[in-house]
Amino acid sequence: MADPLHLHLLSDSTGETLEVIAKACLAQFEGAEVLRHFWPMVRSEGHLDRVLDDIERRPGLVLYTLVNSNIRRELEQKTRRRGIHAVSALDPVVDALSAVLGQEAKARPGSQHALDAAYFARVGAIQFTIAHDDGIGSDNWEEADIILAGVSRTSKTPTSIYLANRGFKVANIPLVPEAPPPPSLFGLRHPLVVGLTTNPDRLIQVRRNRLLSLNQAPETDYVDQEAVNAELAFARRIFADNDWPVIDVTRRSIEETAFAIVKLCNERFDIATARE
Repeated sequence: MADPLHLHLLSDSTGETLEVIAKACLAQFEGAEVLRHFWPMVRSEGHLDRVLDDIERRPGLVLYTLVNSNIRRELEQKTRRRGIHAVSALDPVVDALSAVLGQEAKARPGSQHALDAAYFARVGAIQFTIAHDDGIGSDNWEEADIILAGVSRTSKTPTSIYLANRGFKVANIPLVPEAPPPPSLFGLRHPLVVGLTTNPDRLIQVRRNRLLSLNQAPETDYVDQEAVNAELAFARRIFADNDWPVIDVTRRSIEETAFAIVKLCNERFDIATARE
């Protein structure tokens, strides 16, 4: 069995960008065993030397984002001398943008995380979304950009949080035959209401796994085939009666579902949202 790869993520900012890039790239290598090491806020030669000493003890691949030219030069020279493979994650994109825009890139660490109006809009969207999870806060649903409706375990909450991180205020509500949603849901004008549905067999599997993770009995009405079919039929009737767009999440990731919802927003509303 091959030894795991040590992947060192080195940044002069928080390292969040590198983490996202690494995760996206590693998803292309099924079964690869990789140990990730994070080295954020590297902004001095002394700090860099200490990091390189540790990297040399656990050699692998260094993926970096450094905008300070001096620190970057030191990293490139010292990794070359030590025989360490280092790759700049953003250079191809920055170089292309520079050529197309006719501008030099600003050497400013973490500038994508500046505390501007968009940042505070995202924070507000996240706070709103958390406060309106699972049917809570119906008195001001009109303030939402998006409302997600569906039976339990159709990814309403994770999709809401993902959208909130993109600046959308999202509320979500479970559709339960025994407890119909409040009438106020059906009179909303501003928010885009989207129905989420899924395949019943897949839904039962997800619910059963959830029960097992909570050490609860795996065989209840919650996972009964007939009861689940009735729940989904109840939700479909509500979707149809209100002419809400419906997204089947059976084979969609959270990101794919969110993308489809944002596309619907762009088609139907002019929603001012924070952008990263």
